[in-house]
Amino acid sequence: MLACFSALLVACSDLQFRPQNLAKSDIDLVADLHYRETQNLLRSLTVKLYKRNPDQLKHGLGRSIDQRLAQLFAEPGYVPYKELSFARGTDALELALAPGYSGDRVMAMMAGLNGMIRHAYNYKDEFFMFNELDQQKLYDSARNVEILVWRLAHPRGNSELLLLTNSQPGEPANLSFERLFGKLIASQDMMAGVVSLKNERLINRAAQNVAALVFFPL
Repeated sequence: MLACFSALLVACSDLQFRPQNLAKSDIDLVADLHYRETQNLLRSLTVKLYKRNPDQLKHGLGRSIDQRLAQLFAEPGYVPYKELSFARGTDALELALAPGYSGDRVMAMMAGLNGMIRHAYNYKDEFFMFNELDQQKLYDSARNVEILVWRLAHPRGNSELLLLTNSQPGEPANLSFERLFGKLIASQDMMAGVVSLKNERLINRAAQNVAALVFFPL
């Protein structure tokens, strides 16, 4: 943890100086980097999911991938979407995984993931000395990504996969989704550890019910 934190501080030192950085602690600069990294990872996941599941665009509003990216990532704040019945965060993730859902599952999943991550960062895209982060929210968001990955690969009742990610039997090996999800989990876990040290508070690592695989509400 300390070695990784030191590496992040070195990365922060390479950032271009801005006057507003005077109002930032080292932890704030690390949080800035982590938040930007999660947004880059979520963008990459969105593009890959649409390319792997091109039919999902037809279930939405007929938008292109670029239009969906602009819709999901243009604004720093989180806005619920009418086409998702205003579901947000983990509720949107449940919508994406619902067998009877007829809308754009990629949109629902990425809106849910992005909303959940933004919630963990208190809907801020830049951090300053008096901003507080909650280590538990960051930790729980990482566990939710793990649950999502498992549920994507194991739909209820052993039915057909709702969204394709990694390669299926007979296809060339492709673990790029696994790597992106893994980086997202690692980033949230690292930030949870950093904030826990800063706040001098322990993270509640209560075991999740593996059989139920219910998302922590975020």
